[in-house]
Amino acid sequence: MKNKIPQTAKLESPHVLVNKPNGKGVLRILKAMQCSIRGFIFAWRHESAFRQELIMACVMLPFAFVLSSSIQHLVVLIISLLFVLFAEIINSAIEALADAVTLENNALIGRAKDMGSSAVFISLTILTVIWVEAIWRYVTLHQIF
Repeated sequence: MKNKIPQTAKLESPHVLVNKPNGKGVLRILKAMQCSIRGFIFAWRHESAFRQELIMACVMLPFAFVLSSSIQHLVVLIISLLFVLFAEIINSAIEALADAVTLENNALIGRAKDMGSSAVFISLTILTVIWVEAIWRYVTLHQIF
C-alpha cells in the first residue's frame, strides 16, 4: 500500500506526478480557488484553534480602524491578523499530512508538528507587539490615562 499513486494523480511526463485541478487560464484559477475555499472550510470545521483565531480576528478587525493612525498603520494591523490565520492553516496542514503518514510516535513528525506550532506562536507574538504598540499610541495620543 505504501508509495501507491492516487487514482486522481496524473503523470504529465515520466518523472512528474501532479494532482492539481485541471484546466488552463481562468478555469484553472477558478478550480484553484475552489480548492482554497475547501481548505478554509476544512480548517473551520476541524481545527478549533483556527476557529478561535478567526473569531479573534473578526472581533479585533473593527478596532483596527479605531486604533490606526494612517492607512499604512491600518494595513499593518490587518496583515498581523491575517498572518496568524495563515500560520494556523499551515500548521494544520502539517499536522494533517503528518497524521496521514503515521499516527504512531515518530521523532521527525513530532519535530515537524512542533515547528508548525512555533510558527503560530511567532505569528501571535508579532500580532501582540503590533497591537500593543497601536494601543499604546492611541492611549498616549488621546491622553486616556
